[in-house]
Amino acid sequence: MKERNEQLFYIGTYASREERGIYIGALHTDNGDLRMVGGVEGIERPSFLALHPNGAELYAASETEPGQLYTYQVNTQTGELHTMDRKGTEGAHTCYVSVTTDGQYVLASNYSGGNAVVFPATEAGGLGDMSGQVQHTGSGIRQDRQDAPHPHSIIPDPSGQYAMVCDLGLDQIIVYRLTEDGKLVTHRETDLPPGSGPRHLVFHPSGRYAFVANELNNTVTVFGYNERNGKLTLLQSLSTLPEGIIDVENTAADIRITPCGRFLYVSNRGHNSIVLYHVDLDSGKLKTIEWVETFGSTPRNFNILSGYLLVANQEGNNVVSFAIHGDDGRLTRTGYVLEVPSPVCIEPVR
Repeated sequence: MKERNEQLFYIGTYASREERGIYIGALHTDNGDLRMVGGVEGIERPSFLALHPNGAELYAASETEPGQLYTYQVNTQTGELHTMDRKGTEGAHTCYVSVTTDGQYVLASNYSGGNAVVFPATEAGGLGDMSGQVQHTGSGIRQDRQDAPHPHSIIPDPSGQYAMVCDLGLDQIIVYRLTEDGKLVTHRETDLPPGSGPRHLVFHPSGRYAFVANELNNTVTVFGYNERNGKLTLLQSLSTLPEGIIDVENTAADIRITPCGRFLYVSNRGHNSIVLYHVDLDSGKLKTIEWVETFGSTPRNFNILSGYLLVANQEGNNVVSFAIHGDDGRLTRTGYVLEVPSPVCIEPVR
């Protein structure tokens, strides 16, 4: 049960089906304290979570072969989850799930399957039959990581007209038009430098810019975005690592922006840090400000809620809270840690 001055959140993990897979945590909004509230078993490797805009359904990507999408009914008072539905994604290792801003469609990408899919969200709260699917083909220059397509995320744009698929294997962001009947129609392709490995993308609150975390070459790329035609225009590329770091094996992971649009963060797995950038609101360009240790190994995912940043350290087996300074976005460790086996996703309860 949520107490006064608490914000509930879900934690996705790499648990087996027999273990607790999704945890419910609570963040104390006065000091950043963390506590465990509950959770559910019966889902294997729920590595990414997305809440419906109405707050009443949670979707979980089961990163298995074959991949699956689970739907849970949310008790908005307690955060308690009840399984409603389960659908196959017709691809291996479902690694990402998102929901259009109008709540009409649920999108998912299959890392090993090389495909992205669309399901309509039903009025009853479950998922209808798959309405759209696209299959990627090709490869990149790195045979160890880019021997095939690897769609690592699918993100609807703010207008709901387009969906952006970051394909780590192809070094491309493929823009699809999302039709009224839930189909994905290829609209345009945006190439990144060979060996970039685009992973996750986030839009600026204004809708004028998009920022991409590139896993393989440890960069963040800034694009101008034209909502009318779905076009991404390259503006800038910066490293996610401090200058001179050469002896650390690192892969960039997650990317988030504050609701005010002034502060952007990216997580580094290996360097085990969060890098803060200031966003120029007039140009969209970034200025690197600082790196903060995550106090746990392999920060695969993190999220921003109630003035705090929560980091899921996959191999550190913990979730760590940081206070976000409102004037400059800098992070201060609160000292509070929640022990969780292999946490890989944080999703706030609305």
